[in-house]
Amino acid sequence: MFIEERHRLILEYLAKNGSITTNDIIEQYNVSYDTAKRDLRILDEKGLLKRTHGGALPLHQVAIGRPPRETIRDVVSIKENYYQIALKAVSMIADNDVVYLSPATVGYFMAKNMPTDRKVKVVTNSIIIAEELRPRDNISVILLGGEMDHKGNCYDSIAVETIRRLRFDKSFITSAFISVQFGLSIQKTIAISFYEAIVASSKKVIGLYPKEKIGFDSVVSICPAEKLDIMITDWDAAETDLASFEEKGIDVIMVEKEEKVPET
Repeated sequence: MFIEERHRLILEYLAKNGSITTNDIIEQYNVSYDTAKRDLRILDEKGLLKRTHGGALPLHQVAIGRPPRETIRDVVSIKENYYQIALKAVSMIADNDVVYLSPATVGYFMAKNMPTDRKVKVVTNSIIIAEELRPRDNISVILLGGEMDHKGNCYDSIAVETIRRLRFDKSFITSAFISVQFGLSIQKTIAISFYEAIVASSKKVIGLYPKEKIGFDSVVSICPAEKLDIMITDWDAAETDLASFEEKGIDVIMVEKEEKVPET
């Protein structure tokens, strides 16, 4: 197989599957490890994909996002890296902490795995996360109100005004993407003031960023990356990206790959 043909097939695989590993390339195209790594380096230099620690991701459109009415409860299968990041984040919650949970998939996984041996006050703008936590005796919930969107989240001025009256020990946040140059970014301008208020009210801001979210930009920048105190990511994130965040003074934590992840 000529190199051009293999590169075309790699890009088609990426478009279909959402990621590719060096082992995928080795097994499917019968090449060596060094050749697989070189293929990804060449395609990355051409701006056709983004390399990660163990493979590559397709390039994203700036405005990529979840379908308008798809919520965090509609996850068909659990991504292992999202789940392990959520577990690591939960392990950082101390007894009597006041924490903010982001209305994102990884935030939902946190809610489903909140500690049972600690009293925690959770603030969230997601009715889905609030409902998940409602039966828990050791957890009290402050649900940020306002006009609700179709995903069950509130971001408007009422929610922002409430946040300004609160203080959090830890805020666990994420966004569509994060990069050193553009910071934390999202699709819609309505959430800018909301996240600015969350960051301003937090003693410690912890970013939850699987490899799929790192090194890309969405439409609107919420804040610079260095507003994060800690960033939790996964084992396959690109080392060059992580080094750039560490240079900004962010404490980067990489979770390890586990064998088993529960089904939804």
